[in-house]
Amino acid sequence: MKANLKVRLKRKALEIGFSSVGIAQAEHLFDESVHLTEWLRRGYQGTMAWMERHFEKRTDPTKIVPNARSVISVAMNYYTDAQHSDDPLTGKISRYAWGDDYHDVLGERMDQLRRWLEEQVPNSTCRWYVDTGPVMDKAWAVRAGIGWLGKHTNVITKEFGSWVFLGEIVTDIALEPDEPIADFCGTCTACLEACPTGAIVEPYIVDSNRCISYLTIEHRGPIDEEFHPMLNNWVYGCDICQDVCPWNRFQKVTSEKAFEPRPHNLNPPLDQLTELSDEEFRTRMKRSPMKRTKSEGLRRNARAVLALSRKTRDAKREK
Repeated sequence: MKANLKVRLKRKALEIGFSSVGIAQAEHLFDESVHLTEWLRRGYQGTMAWMERHFEKRTDPTKIVPNARSVISVAMNYYTDAQHSDDPLTGKISRYAWGDDYHDVLGERMDQLRRWLEEQVPNSTCRWYVDTGPVMDKAWAVRAGIGWLGKHTNVITKEFGSWVFLGEIVTDIALEPDEPIADFCGTCTACLEACPTGAIVEPYIVDSNRCISYLTIEHRGPIDEEFHPMLNNWVYGCDICQDVCPWNRFQKVTSEKAFEPRPHNLNPPLDQLTELSDEEFRTRMKRSPMKRTKSEGLRRNARAVLALSRKTRDAKREK
């Protein structure tokens, strides 16, 4: 019955629209908790104080669902074949934020999968997450065999590279766990070498304080001028470490229409972003993950990038 349930569960997850699914045994994440403790001790979380909260829940799924037995991990491919422009007067937005908010897209499907599972096993408890609670989604994806943790700290899959969103269901249903797969990064250091700010301080460790994604999304207040020349026109997030990853040669275009770029999110003119009103921001960013940075944050990012782009352009003209 349980073995058959696992097969049917995986089939259902793929039918719903997920790209891959795996299962891990629900247990205390001992090694990961040691790593997280050291990461926090170094202050690499920056101002993301929420990373320090609910530590026990982050590292022990039984604190989320009593008597938890399994963690079901899913991934959804979001890669589209649109490209960033080389125009120095346009901004770059991370691929994951080009389309609709992944929290909504995956969340609807996660809840659908949860309802189906609870129908199969009455009186069971299932709680789902999509980057919305104290759950270490990357750790569970690795344990469930979805992929391995790359040196840039993104999960890399053999089928879709690292262009995937993750979600998980913590449940008290006992399911046979899948085997983790090997780390195929090998001796490659492309992501470390490409990061313009040196945020990947060593393999598998990122200092958020230096990460362009953190600086343009989570950080509040001015961006230190030290980083302005390194922003490379990124006004929301950054894909550099993923763009250079050899495993992303195996990327596939997603079939999910919701992840296709909204026209105003693909290579937006910087001068327009600097003048974007709060009302325009709310209209453009409805059901978009870019709400996270708030209107003032996006204007701040665009101004920092535009000022440098104009200086560079003027310097070239003078020559």
